[in-house]
Amino acid sequence: MKIKLVKKANPADRDKKKYYANAVNAGKKELRAIADDIAGRSSLTKGDVENVLSNLIDRLPMYLNDGFSVQLGHFGTMRISLSSDGAESPEQFKTGSIKPKIVFTPGTELKKQMEKISYETVESE
Repeated sequence: MKIKLVKKANPADRDKKKYYANAVNAGKKELRAIADDIAGRSSLTKGDVENVLSNLIDRLPMYLNDGFSVQLGHFGTMRISLSSDGAESPEQFKTGSIKPKIVFTPGTELKKQMEKISYETVESE
């Protein structure tokens, strides 16, 4: 993985700046490219893989909206977390203040794979 070093304020001492690693974005891997890659590693066609991935993407919001955690094998688990404005009483609570976000917790296999990443520093602009 390519990284660049960026000088930022140290969270422990805002007056001191230190260099921190930032991942270099190599671009996007889109659904078709992912399907093509997976198809090349299996007996499924690119269309079969793309269909399965598209259906997962279509159904995932419904599962989360219904209150389920979605566990995707060794890849990890997704769930919804909510934040909202507080209210003095239940009657005063406004559901319009609720902001959902998706929390992803990587599985143990994915975490192990991430520990194996090697890094290459590139020049910063």
